[in-house]
Amino acid sequence: MLIVANGPVVTRTPDCPFIERGAVAIDGDTIVAVGEEQDIVDAYPGAEYLDAQGGVIMPGLINCHTHIYSGLARGLSIKGCDPHNFLENLEQQWWKIDRNLYMDGTRASAYATILESIRNGVTCIFDHHASYAEIPGSLFAIKDVAEECGMRSCLCYEVSDRDGQQKCDEAIRENAEFAQWAADARKQGNTMIAAMFGGHATFTLSDETMDKMAEANNGLTGFHIHVCEGMNDVWDSRTNRGGIPPVERLLQHGLLGPDTMLGHCIHVTPAEMDIVRETGTWIVNNPESNMGNAVGCAPVLEFFRRGIPVCMGTDAYTHDMLESLKVFLIIQRHNAAMPNVGWGEAMTMLFTNNARMASRYFGRTLGVLETGAAADVVVMDYPRFTPFSGENIDGHILFGMMGRSCRTTIVNGRVLYRDRAFVDLDEERIDAWTLEQAKRLWGDLNGRTY
Repeated sequence: MLIVANGPVVTRTPDCPFIERGAVAIDGDTIVAVGEEQDIVDAYPGAEYLDAQGGVIMPGLINCHTHIYSGLARGLSIKGCDPHNFLENLEQQWWKIDRNLYMDGTRASAYATILESIRNGVTCIFDHHASYAEIPGSLFAIKDVAEECGMRSCLCYEVSDRDGQQKCDEAIRENAEFAQWAADARKQGNTMIAAMFGGHATFTLSDETMDKMAEANNGLTGFHIHVCEGMNDVWDSRTNRGGIPPVERLLQHGLLGPDTMLGHCIHVTPAEMDIVRETGTWIVNNPESNMGNAVGCAPVLEFFRRGIPVCMGTDAYTHDMLESLKVFLIIQRHNAAMPNVGWGEAMTMLFTNNARMASRYFGRTLGVLETGAAADVVVMDYPRFTPFSGENIDGHILFGMMGRSCRTTIVNGRVLYRDRAFVDLDEERIDAWTLEQAKRLWGDLNGRTY
């Protein structure tokens, strides 16, 4: 038994959203009680006591779209990389990286991404991977790292025609084999690893490839695909696909539905939005990445108005979900030229819809602190110099906290990060090995020694 106590508790439940001096009791991988600290301590004598030291105890954060394959890119400058549009950015940077990412590079990228996520209070990720240098077994390698580090992870591989038929077929097969493994593991009670079936974007997916994806998936899981991130999807559809819009193409090939998540959707039309809504398909918004890539502002407010469920991700631009929360609000207000919009949508995306999507895929109640929920809990250092209560939790989180406020991260009842130190991982050893893999990758990209 473990009791996390000595701090205010933010539960994210409607009946009791805030407890001034609360505690969370954990038995194995499950929360068994949430309430006043003294009541919890009295009810479970002898339980280990984890002292929050006045920090805010809250549900772990969920990232619904990231890219492990970019994990070694921090500080990287690729020779000749000077993109003037989104496609050039893919061609000159990201596709070059994944074409030089071998298995050890994939593992190192997974360590880098997962450790950074844990430091930032993230307890669950949905990853969209690409390593075209070495595809077979790559999702299983990431899975092994995720299990070692303790991260709840939903994985998929980015199918694309861009590197030829053999690589495309290998990517389809990797998705299918991993999805089958995950389905079998779920039957055995594994609620830590899940699978989606990944596709890059419709402008790099032929009709034949989409049909192969649907056939190989065979109803095992949903799809995770970038849609209308840049104008490339729109132009490709109009010039090369008979004028059929990207979302309609996905519909025709059976890739939409309540288990599918579409990334970005910046340039979708109203008719495409209707298709997304009617099929129950989800969208995941990545505000900082969209700004960084200069591809535009997704019409998230309109998505909400039409009843489309929207999640929040980072696209690996950051691993800090609270940073993304802040940026989402200001870009939506800037784009709408209205200072009173976006608040409810921001909080719903990060704290409600991300939890709904994760609960759907992992078969556990996630994103809340309540009896029976999975024990994914974080403690955030947050000195409070203005009133802090159930009435203004979101305002404090938005304007006062960052991912680096996290002091303790617990996933599935396992304490991974305690008082800003990893518990069961040799961080120094992992960082040293990861650095060696980064040097190797950077050398391959630039033809020099680092």
